[in-house]
Amino acid sequence: MKISEILSAWYKINARLLPWRRTSDPYLIWVSEIILQQTRVNQGLNYYLKFSDRFSNVNLLAEASEEEVLNLWQGLGYYSRARNMQFAAQQIMNDFDGHFPDTFEKILRLKGVGNYTAAAVASIAFGEAVAVLDGNVARVLSRLYGITTAINTGAGSKQLQALADQILDHKDPGTHNQALIEFGALQCVPVNPGCENCPLQQHCIAYKDDTVRSIPLKLKKVKIKMRYFYYALFEHDGYTYIHKRTGKDIWKSLYEFPVLESPTLLTDEEIIPSLISFLNIKSDDVLIRSISDPVKHQLTHRTIIARFIHIELTSSEFKVPADWLKIPKETIGNYPLPRLIDRYLEERW
Repeated sequence: MKISEILSAWYKINARLLPWRRTSDPYLIWVSEIILQQTRVNQGLNYYLKFSDRFSNVNLLAEASEEEVLNLWQGLGYYSRARNMQFAAQQIMNDFDGHFPDTFEKILRLKGVGNYTAAAVASIAFGEAVAVLDGNVARVLSRLYGITTAINTGAGSKQLQALADQILDHKDPGTHNQALIEFGALQCVPVNPGCENCPLQQHCIAYKDDTVRSIPLKLKKVKIKMRYFYYALFEHDGYTYIHKRTGKDIWKSLYEFPVLESPTLLTDEEIIPSLISFLNIKSDDVLIRSISDPVKHQLTHRTIIARFIHIELTSSEFKVPADWLKIPKETIGNYPLPRLIDRYLEERW
């Protein structure tokens, strides 16, 4: 029995009943693939349901405001995915007359779409014979064929893509690709895979050589950078101040409180004078109510240590920068916020 046949048979029995598997709409399949990048299914499911309900077609997504898109995305992380997805929706409206592109090469032209996503959508929605390669697939193939080349290198990716192409079922590539991905997610998992009841056991070189635990091989990750944020939570007559993040940094286009970023961790004694100096405010115009304990927030290549300083304005003559937005305190939930701030407000404000 061919590997593709074994995988398809396993998939028919074990596949999870997920909403994007019950549609042939390429737009919705694409939305699910973008949401599931760097995101587990159990976390991404609710986001998919919200997006597919609010933006049920590509035109609705293309015409929405960026703030609304980011607000729905809030808490999912990697916000560039949401911005790219909306840009791609506009591409579809402008460059493809509102019709989702129907080939791998055309889908690849969309903003934020790489080889994996293009292959997934092209094979599942249009039956094009292109093989997917993501982390789950790389793990399965590495163990199956005993690959010891690091999977996060160009050479490793090229070798694994060739193997994925080799075993692809050209008659039903969509089912084959979904089966291979699901197999990596449920059966051939990173730790304690189900080798004893694995249908590919007799084909698996890593199982025969007892190297399952050491495969796949990855090069060491990039060193994590520490960043220190000190947020000023101003309050005055039920109002507060926020501003929109710009530039090419994390959380672009999301809103946050005025923030001081320090290259080093500040002591409690250093926080207030540093913040007052940075914000160019007079100490007589403010009353410091409290300073939060450090809050840790982990990103892929950054660890953020944040503290929130609650400040009451005591002067109506306080002048704020032009890019600050004065809002009623209770309306802050209407603005897309980094998960770090949203989580803090849920607990403390």
